[in-house]
Amino acid sequence: MLVQQILQAKGGDGVITITPDMEVSDAAKLLAERRIGGLVVSEDGSKPDGILSERDIVRSLAMRGSTCLSDKVRDLMTPNPVCCNKQDSSDAVLSRMTDGRFRHMPVVEDGKLIGIVTIGDVVKARLEELAMEKDALQGMIMGH
Repeated sequence: MLVQQILQAKGGDGVITITPDMEVSDAAKLLAERRIGGLVVSEDGSKPDGILSERDIVRSLAMRGSTCLSDKVRDLMTPNPVCCNKQDSSDAVLSRMTDGRFRHMPVVEDGKLIGIVTIGDVVKARLEELAMEKDALQGMIMGH
């Protein structure tokens, strides 16, 4: 399955981006309100400059306490995120996420942000693919 198919299946209303100068507390509120685990950080709303995840915030809270909530997103974000394009396979994306130990990957086309896939999206797509393969093999064995 291709990333393009995963994005189509997700539907939704695009990617939520935040700016690097937003306060971490506001980003945390947005994560909670939207029930998501990561946000693409973009100065212009088009090019992914970084990712801010729940993990980034929790790590900083553990090391510095609640004072980190008044920091700017740029201070906690992971800069230069690994990105994919819509023609990448789900297996390739899953491999990069697993190797890099991250769960959110911006999707870009011609350097412009067009979506985001999570490890959950990719695993779901892969499970659906496996179910279809299983059904096809069972059909062949049963002579259907």
